[in-house]
Amino acid sequence: MATSQELVRIASQVRRDIVRMVAGAASGHPGGSMSSADFLTALYCEVMQHDPATWKRDGKGQDVFILSAGHLTPVYYSLLARTGYFPVAELASFRRFGTRLQGHPSVEKGLPGITQASGSLGQGLSAAAGIALGKKLDSDPQTVYVMCGDGESEEGQIWEAGMFAVHHRLDNLIAMTDWNGQQIDGPVANVSGIGDLHAKWEAFGWKVIVADGHDMDAILQAFADAKACRGGGLPVMILFRTDMGHGVDFMAGTHKWHGKAPSAEQCAEALAQLEETLGDF
Repeated sequence: MATSQELVRIASQVRRDIVRMVAGAASGHPGGSMSSADFLTALYCEVMQHDPATWKRDGKGQDVFILSAGHLTPVYYSLLARTGYFPVAELASFRRFGTRLQGHPSVEKGLPGITQASGSLGQGLSAAAGIALGKKLDSDPQTVYVMCGDGESEEGQIWEAGMFAVHHRLDNLIAMTDWNGQQIDGPVANVSGIGDLHAKWEAFGWKVIVADGHDMDAILQAFADAKACRGGGLPVMILFRTDMGHGVDFMAGTHKWHGKAPSAEQCAEALAQLEETLGDF
C-alpha cells in the first residue's frame, strides 16, 4: 500500500514525464495532464484494482479506466508505463510517426492498457457507462472509472450518459472531473457559463463528492468515499478542484498551456521545479 508521500513523489515524476514528452514531440496537451496528475496517480498506483500482466480489453475481473478527455494522453501514458503496461523508455516515442503513443488513445496498435479509443469529447462517459452496465449483467464485481474535463462537460453527450447511468443504477461507475476551470479558448465560465457542476450532477441524480485534486490525503479519502457508495444504486461523480498546469509556476492557472508545447528552455525551467523520483525515460 502506497503512502500519501510516496504517491506525491510518483506524481512529481509523472509531471516530469508529461513535460518531457510534450517538449520532445513539440506537440501535445500539458495543462490538463498536469492538473490531473495527482488524482490519476492515486487511482493507478493505489485505488484501482488492475494487473498489467493479465490485462485484456474486455476488462473482465479487473477495474477499468476510460480517459474521456482523450487529449490528455501525456498523463495517461506516463501512468501506464510507470505501472508496468509497457516500457518507460517508449514514452520517448510520444506523438512520433508510427508510434503506439498517439496524440489520443487508440486501440489500433494494441497498446496495453487502452480499453477505449477517445478524443472526440463527450464520448468516454458513454463508453464507461456501457462497460459498467455490462459488468452488472455479467455479475462482475469490479469498478469502472472514467475521467472527464470541465470544458468537455459542455458536450450534451456527457449529460445523456449521466441520465443513462442513473436510469440503470450504475453504482459500479465512478466518474471524475478535472475541475480546473480552463479550456482551450479560455476560462470555462467565459466560454459557456457551465455553472455549478456540483448542483448539476446532483440534479441529474448522481452522488457527488468534491475534493481538492492536489491534496493526496483528500484525494484518497474521496476515492474511499466513492467506493463506499457501492450498493446504493447511484453512480458517483468526484469533482476534483485543480489548477491547470499545476506543478510548474509559469504554466499554472492559465488556459495558454492547454495545448502548447514548451521550448527546450522552458522544459528545462519546468524540470528544475519538479523532483525526479523514479528516473527519467
